[in-house]
Amino acid sequence: MKKFKKFYLEITSICNLACSFCPPTERQKQFISIEDFSKRLDEIKPYTDFVYLHVKGEPLLHPKIDQLLDLCHEKGFKVNITTNGTLINKNKHKLLGKPALRQMNFSLHSFDGHPGSVDKEGYVTSVLSFIKEATSQSELIVSLRLWNLTQDNMTNLERQRNRELLEIIENEFNLEYKIEEKVTPGSGVKIADRIYINQDYEFQWPALHEEEDDGKGFCYGLRNQAGILANGVVIPCCLDGEGIINLGNINDKSFSEIIEGERATNIVEGFSRREAVEELCRKCGYRKRFGK
Repeated sequence: MKKFKKFYLEITSICNLACSFCPPTERQKQFISIEDFSKRLDEIKPYTDFVYLHVKGEPLLHPKIDQLLDLCHEKGFKVNITTNGTLINKNKHKLLGKPALRQMNFSLHSFDGHPGSVDKEGYVTSVLSFIKEATSQSELIVSLRLWNLTQDNMTNLERQRNRELLEIIENEFNLEYKIEEKVTPGSGVKIADRIYINQDYEFQWPALHEEEDDGKGFCYGLRNQAGILANGVVIPCCLDGEGIINLGNINDKSFSEIIEGERATNIVEGFSRREAVEELCRKCGYRKRFGK
């Protein structure tokens, strides 16, 4: 049976920020129910051991995130959460001591990406305070993400924004170097035990209105990852934030039936030929990272 290294279970389509790099979803605003979440875990159990509680939306907005983590532990899953970190103080009591929680990724670029953000130092120090507490009492892995680099030269304002944020981190962890001097785009630097900082270029969500390329290339969608949106739509990868490649709905069919269906099979077989058969895939720049 096919095993996925990553399985994305979106628990809410709602976000508390409006970042410039993340187009808002046009889907219905919703939170997954405990009952539906439990059913989905049972459906995907034969296919993966790791769940990622996001596609779009801010997972820490879910009022029952602690119960979702408990369910994951009961059913034998390890959990990764990607968050903008703005709600960490409000929710840390729901996260600390949860054995299912394997890794947390903090999208620190959200602060400058969201118009109207205030108190950068307060924001960063609250994230770092949680990280220090959580890693001291568990084996939690943490990635601090700054994914706002540009391919051309950044403006002085952009550099200054990043420097302010990185300086807070350097001071908090008593680093004797500037993080920019150590990190290369797309890779991470270990700044403490199980704590890493990753800088990368600004992420572009694929969209049907983008220009189509020749469709050549390879992707790991449906090979090492798949996902289910909050509304039940099964998607081939975490980049299909609107469910454009709708493989079927978990509320109507079993996951095994959906993943073995014609559309899913065509995607996998197409990439075996180094060919993108879906329009959205031909408009996804991420595919180019894997070469031809």
